Amino acid sequence: MTAPRSIWLIAFGTAAVVHLVLNGADLAPWASITKCLLAPLLAAWVVQQRGPRLLVVALAFCFLGDLFLEIEGMFILGMAAFAIAHISFITLFVQRGALDRLRANPLPLIGYVVAAIALVAWCWGGLEPGLKAPIPVYAALLVGTAAVSWSTDRLAGIGGALFLVSDGIIALGEAGRIDADATWTGLAIMALYSLAIYCLTTGIMARERRTVAAGTSFDPTIHTDCWPRVPSSQQ
Repeated sequence: MTAPRSIWLIAFGTAAVVHLVLNGADLAPWASITKCLLAPLLAAWVVQQRGPRLLVVALAFCFLGDLFLEIEGMFILGMAAFAIAHISFITLFVQRGALDRLRANPLPLIGYVVAAIALVAWCWGGLEPGLKAPIPVYAALLVGTAAVSWSTDRLAGIGGALFLVSDGIIALGEAGRIDADATWTGLAIMALYSLAIYCLTTGIMARERRTVAAGTSFDPTIHTDCWPRVPSSQQ
């Protein structure tokens, strides 16, 4: 089964579109339910394709983050869940040689660091005291995911960049720099987030297939955590 024909990816795309419609119409609780379906549908596809376990872990914590952010008073817990998701993404890319590529070309990392510092500085004065400690830490994790994903795979790198932009809009809303309750804000956040996790997931899986296709040129000293690898019939 090729990726574009996977029932799980079709279900993900359908859920994403339906969620955006429900979000725009402010139809609760259905918007929240469809939002919480997104990451699990991608995770199911990864499991079906025997992809990296860490990718499934990352998507599982994205689901928890989505769930917690839908519950009043659990914003920090939602951030914590997404933080673990980013740690999983970063670990996955580092295991696949991202740090060596970043050392060879540090410009993407530098660009993301500058952008994140500017974003945090813009938000800082409007943040509640309880958010002033976690926001910079979380921003650093967003930068990490964006930088290591870009150095590993271009599609995954687009996903990492979109994740940073999506969560940056959330931060601006929390700081009162933009209208957090505006319909366009929610739609922009969720459209970017949906594309982010899709690009990260499919980019990682495409890279895993290329690695398997490389055959004898594959370096066995590089750690992998697939189940045990993408089947050759699905390359």
